[in-house]
Formats: sequence, C-alpha cells, structure tokens
Amino acid sequence: MPNLFDSEKLLFEPTTPNPDAIEVIFAFPNTYTVGITSLGYQVVWANLATRPEVEVSRWFMDGHEPIPREPELLAFSFSWELDFVNILTTLDRLEVPISSQTRTDDHPLVFGGGPVLTANPEPFADWFDFILLGDGEDLIGNMLAAYQTVRHASRAEKLHTLSQIPGIYVPSLYVVTYASDDGEITSIQPIDPQTPATIEKQTYKGNTLSASTVVTEKAAWENIYMVEVVRSCPEMCRFCLASYLTLPFRTPSAEESLIPSIDKGLKVTNRLGLLGASITQHPEFDTLLDYIARPEFDSVRLSLASVRTNTLTLKLAQTLSSRDSRSVTIAVESGSERLREIINKKLTNDQILQAAVNAQAGGLSALKLYGMAGVPGETDDDIDRTIEMLLTLKKTAPKLRISFGCSTFVPKAHTPWQWIGVDSSADKKLKYLQKRLAPKGIDFRPESYKDSAIQAVISRGDRRIGRLLRLVYDYSGGEVPSDGMYKRAFKELRGQIPPLDRYVHQTWSVDRILPWQHIKGALPVGTLLKHLETSRLLIA
Repeated sequence: MPNLFDSEKLLFEPTTPNPDAIEVIFAFPNTYTVGITSLGYQVVWANLATRPEVEVSRWFMDGHEPIPREPELLAFSFSWELDFVNILTTLDRLEVPISSQTRTDDHPLVFGGGPVLTANPEPFADWFDFILLGDGEDLIGNMLAAYQTVRHASRAEKLHTLSQIPGIYVPSLYVVTYASDDGEITSIQPIDPQTPATIEKQTYKGNTLSASTVVTEKAAWENIYMVEVVRSCPEMCRFCLASYLTLPFRTPSAEESLIPSIDKGLKVTNRLGLLGASITQHPEFDTLLDYIARPEFDSVRLSLASVRTNTLTLKLAQTLSSRDSRSVTIAVESGSERLREIINKKLTNDQILQAAVNAQAGGLSALKLYGMAGVPGETDDDIDRTIEMLLTLKKTAPKLRISFGCSTFVPKAHTPWQWIGVDSSADKKLKYLQKRLAPKGIDFRPESYKDSAIQAVISRGDRRIGRLLRLVYDYSGGEVPSDGMYKRAFKELRGQIPPLDRYVHQTWSVDRILPWQHIKGALPVGTLLKHLETSRLLIA
C-alpha cells in the first residue's frame, strides 16, 4: 500500500526538533483525504512542525506517521460533531483512557481545538484534559510556552498552570451542578478561586490569515492550494455559527498578504481555492479577481467558497468560467423574502434571479444553492415560496443545472437562536421539497434530518451527554452509529440525563443557565438576546 504522505508538496520548511523536544501526536478524527483538506489542520500542523521544541507526528484514521511510544501531548482538530466516534476510537487504539479522570502521569495530556470544541466543549469535557478555545495562531505558542514551565511537574500542576492562559479551558477544574439527575443546570463554578470563572475565546487580529502548508493529489480537492480570504462574516444570519462565533470580520490586505500567498501556492500547483464565509465581501475582492484573471494564470483552475448572492456579477462568472470553474455556490436559505428578513439574510428574489442570469451569461454551467428547512417562524407558504423561486430560476436561466442543498435548522451555541429548538416537522418539509422539485429537474440534495437531530443533541449538550456518546460508541463498535443507537442510549439513561426532546426540540427559557455559560464568545449574551427579540418581532 502506498504511503499516504508520499505525494505531499510542502510549502514550509519543517525544523529539526531539539533532542529533548516535546513529543506530540496531532490527530484528525477522519481519513487522510478529509483531514489533509482541512486548512485549519494544515496550519496548526505547520505551526508545530516549525518549532524546534516540538516533534510532531500526524495521525489519521487510515494511516499515520511514526509515532512516539510515550507522547507527552495528544492533540485533536475537531471540525464535525459526528466525528466524536473517531476520537474515542483513536484513544482506544493509542491505549489512552477515554476519561481524563482515570489518566495518570504516564499518559499524555489530551487536548483539542476547532469549531466544535470552541462552540460547546461540554459534551466532550470528560475526554479532554484541556481545550483551546478560538483562533490558534497565538494560542498554540502561548500554550507551549506555559507547558514548558511545568513539563516535568505532576499532571495536576500542569493543568492548573495551563488554566491560567487566556483561551485554555481545563474542564476538570469546573463543577457543574443540576437541579436533579435529569434536571436543568443550576451552576457552573471553578473548583478554586485561582481558576478563572469564565474562559474567553481567543481572536487572532493579525493581517495574515491562513493558507495551505501542503499540496497533495490525495486531498479531497486534488492538488488544491487554499487561501483564506476573509474570516467570519458581516451578515450575521441568526443561525450562523460561522459568523457569530468568529467575529469580528477580518480582511487581510490583498497586496501585502493575499496576492503573495497566491503566488507562493501557484508555484507548486495550478489549482487554487479561495476560502471564507463571505469572500466576495472583501473590500479588495475586485483587485484579487483582476490579479487572478491575468494571462499568466490562464492554466489555473479556480474554486470559490460560497459567495454572497448579490455579488455574483457577470465579471465574477466570466472569471470563474475562464479559470475552469463550471459552477458557483450561493446560500439563499429560502425563497421567501419574509423568512429571509427573519433570518437577517439581506437578499431579494430579484437578486437571486440576477445571480443566475449572470452565472449563465458568464459561461458557467451549474448553480448550487443552499437553504434550510425548519427555520424559526417558517410556514408551509414559505416552503412553497422556495419551490416557486427555484422553478423560476430554472426558467430564467435554462442552460444552468440547478441544485438545491437543504439542511435542517440546528441551534448553535453563541448565536441568537441557541435557545430555539429544532422544528419536529422539518423532515416532512424536506420530503415535500423532494416530491415537488425532483420531477421538475431540480437536483435536490437534502441533508439527513436524523443527523441534524444528533447534531442538535451535541451542539446544545451538557456534560451528561458525554455518557450518552460513550454508550453509543460502545454500541457501534467504532463504526458509524445508527439512529437507533442514540435512541437506545437515551432509553438506557432515562432518569439519569434529560430526555432527547429537551436537547433537540425544546425552546429554552432565556433565563436558563446554558451549558456553555462559562465560555465567553465574541458577543455578550445581552446582544444575542436583542438579536433574538428582533427576529421574534418579525415572526409575530
């Protein structure tokens, strides 16, 4: 079997580790193809690999680099909730106890970072010795510097020292109490006055964002070089974790940062991906587009992340088409202007139609749209408006292949809709959309409603959910769990944890203590409540 790493082209120079370097295993809980396509994973790996005080080995579910017998640190990059099974599998394979409470000084400190853990680490609190909250650019160096000072101390002293670093959360140093075994949270308190009562997510404020540190034909997007054009999103749709969790919106200089980064990548590949939640809202995006449109880049294949619909101009479509792109993706959420106003999606149907016209005129062959079912305030009429809008799009731009990816609304921590439950009728709405759209030639791509319900359990979960996930893992034998396994686990734990409905479908009181109450996000709770109230007034 060929080595997974044989085809890698590095865009950085790994350093030679010191003889006494800290031995680190850096894991991605999925396959190499998926993990190496994660820009966050790539950048953190390069950060570690260029530090002489660190010797880092990469671990994926289907292969790994040579690993140390006695690693000091075991790190996870955690991007998708349902990959929790692979985290537990990795701990088992490496013979590290799953519960942090049963680890000794002979075991590595297990830590993690990424959007899942930054949003709500509580369901996984028992598995991690410490967690990095927020952007890693400065946080990783600060963590390693603190660790060096207590490297040979006891496990307890290491964790106490790390807990003093802004952005580092040590779950074992906090006690959560409940009204009853299956009741609401009554308090979340540090175990001693030296431990911070709240932990603040860290925000990187530099002018240079992320870019690929490795290019390989084995990535999910073959040989792609990725550049992060923006971080966060200024639109602030009420459901959007990518916006609210990562604020403020950051836009590095095109001339000083983005263009030099693009030049560096195009020396090793002709596949370029521009990433970000709202890249076309970069104030210098036209400058970037003009640069990529130069004749010397005629052989470059350009891919864009989802673009804001009203910025899909004829010029953008023509540039994409000339750079071997066949499609472009826009997030519309719904065909109902009323519902988009509730969401805070500043977009009209006329702008969506114009985007399709521009895409077709610019030479693209496909338009991918993303939307949601079960949005708070949604009615059956809103679903019909979405169908009507998509059919109008097909008539307006008949040469385009129209696809519509549709997910179920899932409440996410640190957003204004974190208190609102999942619509139990969303599955029926997805099936209705399928029935109406497929015969009309619309490629309808629904996400699994059952997976969305499990995401809601995890995204709103407290520490008691960790016991449920451990049971599900045991049932599954390390394979992908079935929907029935979660129901079986809830049944087995009845009376010991709240029922599934309370995590998934229940709309919570705004006075309730949230599982992540001690995690300070980008915006204060008071601001989120104002945004929630604005959307509720529009629903009314």
